[in-house]
Amino acid sequence: MELPAPRRRVTIVDVARHAQVSTTAVSKVLRNAYGASPEMRAKVRSAIDELGYRPHAGARGLRGQTYTIGVMLPDIRNPFFPEILDGITASLEDTEYQVFLGPGCNGEQAEARVTEAMIDRGMDGIVLVAPVSSRTHLERIAASVPTVVVGRHGASPVYDTVADDDIEGAALVVGHLTGLGHHGIAHIEHHETNPTRLVEMPNARRADGYRQAMRAHGLAEWIGVVSASYTREGGYQGAKELLARPRRPTAVFAGADIVAMGVIEAFAEAGLSVPGDISVAGYDNTTFAAFGPISLTSVDQAGHEMGSNAVRLLLERITDRRRPSVQITLSPTLVPRRTTARPGE
Repeated sequence: MELPAPRRRVTIVDVARHAQVSTTAVSKVLRNAYGASPEMRAKVRSAIDELGYRPHAGARGLRGQTYTIGVMLPDIRNPFFPEILDGITASLEDTEYQVFLGPGCNGEQAEARVTEAMIDRGMDGIVLVAPVSSRTHLERIAASVPTVVVGRHGASPVYDTVADDDIEGAALVVGHLTGLGHHGIAHIEHHETNPTRLVEMPNARRADGYRQAMRAHGLAEWIGVVSASYTREGGYQGAKELLARPRRPTAVFAGADIVAMGVIEAFAEAGLSVPGDISVAGYDNTTFAAFGPISLTSVDQAGHEMGSNAVRLLLERITDRRRPSVQITLSPTLVPRRTTARPGE
């Protein structure tokens, strides 16, 4: 059986003929440029839909713009990161831009491979979510392509940042738990040793915020931190370590919701009820935190808003590479649910 000949690709010339306008007019509509009337835009859009025209990415790249945005996510298993991605994609919905994802895998080498591939493919801008790479490497990326860093503190003259006030978020958790009557409040942090990341990464800020808040409430002697990882397994092992200590806490502040899931699992295995025997609070207010059987108390750091702010800053930087860098810090809120209660309840 003879295979059918491949269909000829529809070109901008075909669109112009079908809409009975010039190729310049079609180009203006595609670029959302000034000078195209609403009537002309409607005719061109109608022709594009009827013919099934799709711009050739390679040709657009040769003209200086590919209308693609690269987004690097550190861990695709963490349910918080899709919240940021939703904000990004929603903000780009009415534009010509398409999003391409790359997993950073929480490692500097993996991040470098992903970002270099995005740069090599001529993407117009990059959003890096909680990158662990050095400041030098981040600035090298930003020197090559407009860049916004999400979920990491610190300022740079060459890239913009969007982050949550993690110290305030930790204070909200400690304040909530002390208000319920808890003194023995432990914290499970993400293990970190790099000096720069100890200052800039959200996990380190949350741990600092926890310590500061405990001292502010006169509970310095009760400070107890376990270093694990921001994973379910990390939460599970961290909870096991807390249970093995001579003085068991009455509440645990997990640095992320995914960590809290592991904590709850470990407590259930040990025959402890949450919150009857021990309270648990998370951070991120992910979708499953509101799931009825879990009902996890958590800090909402507005992931969708983080993503939308990142897009706004990135499009502004694509337009003007020389504008001063911008740092946006969002204010978190606490969402109390059923995993926290008064001690012994």
